Amino acid sequence: MAVVVDTNVAMVASKLTPQADDTCISACIKRLAAIKNSGTLLVDDLGLILLEYTRNLGHSGQPGAGHAFAKWAHDHQAIPAMVRCVSITPVTNGGTRRFQDFPAATNLSTFDKSDQKFVAVALASGEKPPILNAVDSDWWNHRAALTAAGVNVEFLCPQHAPPP
Repeated sequence: MAVVVDTNVAMVASKLTPQADDTCISACIKRLAAIKNSGTLLVDDLGLILLEYTRNLGHSGQPGAGHAFAKWAHDHQAIPAMVRCVSITPVTNGGTRRFQDFPAATNLSTFDKSDQKFVAVALASGEKPPILNAVDSDWWNHRAALTAAGVNVEFLCPQHAPPP
């Protein structure tokens, strides 16, 4: 199964996110291992997702499970069965959208611009893959608007959802 993985999942798996509890860390580690063993990671053809992984986790594979995932993604980016590039189109008008593939819905105008690449990849893939999230509250805060736009977000750590 193809998935898109927000960087915060790998950060949690490497114990770099202090608010994540042990249950959350375990869920992230297990899901990343499953992707490496039998899944397909979807990334953008502009290299933005892999660049974000590298900036936050490097690609040496050490010292945690998220670092190992970032290295795996980097090392396998030329193997489409493991890491597949999806073409996304940047927007240059300076509005609230960074990519043409990101929904133009007004209720998503406050969605974190740095996370729009994950949504753009999911939608441009045509596969309706889940986007994995661990502790990034912006995904939770925009979940209804994302669902309405056809985006499937899988919350690995629902216990860390922001209060209503």
